Amino acid sequence: MSVNTSNAYGKISISDLAIAKVASHTAMECYGIVEMVSRRFTDSLSELLKKNVGGRGVKVTTSGNRIYIDVYVVIKYGVSINAVAESLKEAIEYKVENFTGMLVETVNVNVIGVKL
Repeated sequence: MSVNTSNAYGKISISDLAIAKVASHTAMECYGIVEMVSRRFTDSLSELLKKNVGGRGVKVTTSGNRIYIDVYVVIKYGVSINAVAESLKEAIEYKVENFTGMLVETVNVNVIGVKL
């Protein structure tokens, strides 16, 4: 699916993959995030076969002009998981709202593991 809006200049449609790429890039810029991981094993297999993997570890769901984001990450050992997760939520919400002009309803951070 995609997010659709219209303004004085015409109709705008933003795909879920584009939103996922923005969220993934933002997550990798945050302190304490080591890597993004796939949600399921089948996603890992499909990523091996694709050349351009975008939005790895991010699931975007849209409903009207509302955006729901789930992020799957591995965090660096020794940092506060709560602080990193809150910082990640705020950063993704800010960047995606600026990118799309739509409201981000929720950002769920799922910590899959810790890496030394």
